[in-house]
Amino acid sequence: MRVAHPSHAGRPKPARKPAPAKGGPKPPSPPPKLELHPRNRHRERYDFAALIAACPELGRYVIASPRGDRTIDFADPAAVKALNRALLKVVYRVEGWDVPEGYLCPPIPGRADYLHYLADLLASDREGKLKKGPKVRVLDIGTGANLVYPLIGYREYGWSFVGSDIDARALSSAQRILASNADLPPVIELRRQADSTRIFEGLVKPGERFHLCMCNPPFHASAAEAREGSERKWRNLGREDGDRAPVLNFGGQGSELWCPGGEAAFVRRMVEESARMPEACRWFTALISQAAHLSMVTKALHVAKVRETRIIDMAQGQKRSRIVAWTYRGE
Repeated sequence: MRVAHPSHAGRPKPARKPAPAKGGPKPPSPPPKLELHPRNRHRERYDFAALIAACPELGRYVIASPRGDRTIDFADPAAVKALNRALLKVVYRVEGWDVPEGYLCPPIPGRADYLHYLADLLASDREGKLKKGPKVRVLDIGTGANLVYPLIGYREYGWSFVGSDIDARALSSAQRILASNADLPPVIELRRQADSTRIFEGLVKPGERFHLCMCNPPFHASAAEAREGSERKWRNLGREDGDRAPVLNFGGQGSELWCPGGEAAFVRRMVEESARMPEACRWFTALISQAAHLSMVTKALHVAKVRETRIIDMAQGQKRSRIVAWTYRGE
């Protein structure tokens, strides 16, 4: 088993910052988010003027940061949802995006990063040349009510997707988003996994092949652990329990937040099932939030006799995570 990091194919040169407008005080210039992938469109600070022009409802949530520039309260789920809706509309031309109350409302920059690193991974099979177009098929395990990965993946690379979930309501929400974007060709298919104990089996059709599989697995091992994590995030955002009942600023239903054994057990199940259908994907991948969980996953990969494993580091602000990718196929 070889562990390697793929090269970052097709990285553009950093964009030149526009000159400040003449007259009046010079606004603060926070540094770019250099930890994000170079092709990530969110490396610079958000252009709130453009975002509010496209989605006026965002304006009610924009506040001044301690540094004097514009931001939102990331502890407010409504503010995060409004920002996501504006980003998806302005950057990715997605109309009518919404999620039901309580469902996961993920940070867009980190979701985009996963896709860009997967594009690099696929390009590493082609001497660094990015592979685009609908012939590239991607399986998104747990696509959720937000459908963010397929939407960004299509707009950035033209890939086609199968988005799966065990939650029928989440898939209904995803279908509503698709219906709101009539310009999208039929490149995003939604499927329900009827058996919550299975991931690929019963979902991937006989003989079906994907270039990539991606998954952001449930992180926590129990509902109580998910609640504790929510409260910890609340305190880290400088809030006290008395301010308001602790909630995850990005929301999340039970199946989105926890499963028995947490993310390590979920990815181990992915590995075990992938070994029984190794030809289904060129690259199987999943996000791992805690480095400590890698040992269990790498042990499962060794037992599965995968041909190659790659660990790809990711970062967004203070958050650190990694993509674990594995394949059973040769060059």
